[in-house]
Amino acid sequence: MLEIRWHGRGGQGAVTAAEILATAVINEGRFAQAFAAFGPERRGAPVLAFTRINDKEILLRAQIYEPDVIVVLDHNLVSMEGLEEGLKSNGMVVLNTVSEPEAFMKRFVEAGRIATVDATDIAIKELGTPITNTAILGALARASGVVKLETLEWIFRERFKAYAEKNINAVRSAYQQTKVLERRGQS
Repeated sequence: MLEIRWHGRGGQGAVTAAEILATAVINEGRFAQAFAAFGPERRGAPVLAFTRINDKEILLRAQIYEPDVIVVLDHNLVSMEGLEEGLKSNGMVVLNTVSEPEAFMKRFVEAGRIATVDATDIAIKELGTPITNTAILGALARASGVVKLETLEWIFRERFKAYAEKNINAVRSAYQQTKVLERRGQS
């Protein structure tokens, strides 16, 4: 089972991204679940969301404490204390940042793969707003191969209707611009 923990801020679409990924995976014939950890969140407050993906039915309903993948939608959260907590050995980190993946090797010592993309810039250019969820989905698709880009595009057409093409442009741009560092010798 692949477990993903999403870090974002209220209003950036972390919960929506988790749901879109789950929907896309289900459309590809696998099982998935997506959910959020809600408290007194408000726009701009840190938010957690989660996605589980498996080839068989998922019965587990607990929060994800030891993710295989950590996805960060807000570039200001990249430096947040404890962000890397629980990341499984040889896990993956997908970050919204202007920095290169190599800049995070010491921070995410357990990561076997680190991917970076300037999702904020892409979102502003393609959507006209810094809502980074569709761009970060493109980065995740590129870095992990967990879902096909075409499936995400189909979901955007179904879900966003009038705004589908803008979101498709964002996911494609992020997919193309994502930089991935694969660490050698990780166990």
